Amino acid sequence: MKNKSITSRDVDFAKWYTDVVSAAHLATYSNVKGCIVIEPNGYAIWENVQKILDQMLKETGHQNVSMPMLIPENLLRKESELINGFAPEVAWVTEGGSKKLEERMCIRPTSETLFSDYYSTVIRSYRDLPKKYNQWCSVLRWEKETRPFLRSREFLWQEGHTVHETQEEAEEETKNMLAIYKKLFEEYLAIPVISGRKTEKEKFAGAEYTLTIEALMYNGVSLQSGTSHYFGQKFSKAYDISFLNRNNEMSHVYQTSWGVSTRMIGGLIMVHSDDKGLVLPPRIAPTQVMIIPIKETPKVIDVCENIADSLKQAGITVKIDRTDKSAGFKFAEAEVNGIPLRIEVGERDLEQGIITFARRDTSEKINIDYNQDIVSKVQQLLEEIQNNLYQTALHRQQELTFEAHSLDEVKDIMEHHPGFVKAMWCGDEACELKMKEIKGTKSRCILEQASPIDDHCVVCGKKAKHLVVWGIQY
Repeated sequence: MKNKSITSRDVDFAKWYTDVVSAAHLATYSNVKGCIVIEPNGYAIWENVQKILDQMLKETGHQNVSMPMLIPENLLRKESELINGFAPEVAWVTEGGSKKLEERMCIRPTSETLFSDYYSTVIRSYRDLPKKYNQWCSVLRWEKETRPFLRSREFLWQEGHTVHETQEEAEEETKNMLAIYKKLFEEYLAIPVISGRKTEKEKFAGAEYTLTIEALMYNGVSLQSGTSHYFGQKFSKAYDISFLNRNNEMSHVYQTSWGVSTRMIGGLIMVHSDDKGLVLPPRIAPTQVMIIPIKETPKVIDVCENIADSLKQAGITVKIDRTDKSAGFKFAEAEVNGIPLRIEVGERDLEQGIITFARRDTSEKINIDYNQDIVSKVQQLLEEIQNNLYQTALHRQQELTFEAHSLDEVKDIMEHHPGFVKAMWCGDEACELKMKEIKGTKSRCILEQASPIDDHCVVCGKKAKHLVVWGIQY
């Protein structure tokens, strides 16, 4: 049954999205314009992301550090591409207490400058390399239009910054990090992504090139979900990060940076959720199973607690809803909050030796013999739910992925059923700008290993160089 407080996603997708954020108590607006309060339900998802990704990073030799949030203007200006790229979004601190600062400082929009300045003071020899550091923090970007999780002025993220002895090692790091992000999205968030290289126009300011994973939302709008940047020696020369190499000569390091943010929570909502509320994949859900006693008799509570204890011992996150609410209200609450699996325990059912499982993804209810191995059944169902959510999202992505061989075809797709559009491109920025005239369509990524689908550019008709995925973006 549809949740009355949630607008249908097929009627007004934008309103549906904010309704789900509100109804599931993920976030709420604050009195700080453009910033949100991430509520416990939303922050618990972010904590799980941190836990999973942090483990992946540590397993690949990365260490966590913490950099200042303020950046002196002189540091920011050392790399001209970076300051030019971020200038419209930078917030400046000009006073401290009652005194005007001698030099204004920006609130970090990103931390390449701070890491580069730090590395220039601690690296002396090739024996000091590589350094593979990451920080979990918030950043501030003065966005004009904001939406919870998807685009806000302050947001949470991780940003990795690494320095290497050779170009080959740094480029390998850039690729490996993109693979880690792809694994996070597909295996844990159950969100299929495409990966490729950003065009020169769309790459990160200051990067030699940017690799990206792109996800497609239910409504056919794309979401840049994670990026990995190869800097070469741009920053190391600007900040003089030099070292004595193996030939006893001075050389500059090769750098990378990479990051994902709380934007992925917005992606989770828009890929999986429905008119009943939030839907969460089990591997990322803070609570995987909610046990609901239909009526709190001693026997019912005893069974609920026995099931909960068994599940906890198996490493499954579980709660018993013993709040003073009706069973129907508890069902609806578990549903809107996206709990993957609900277990209903009632006196009458127990008399028949059964309990009821309810899947959030399909709304299917299953009667289970209470005497069978409950833990194994729960583990099986959670895995089925995880796989079903991924396959459903993949099927929709495939349904909304098109090929276009002319500009008219691109227009028709974007106006009537937007999605990913594969089309050839000559490499000219003018053609990118021409595509943007079609409902804001932008290049999402260049598919570097893909076979061409035409020999001519979809915009100008000249010889094509790249197969590109195009889309409307958040």
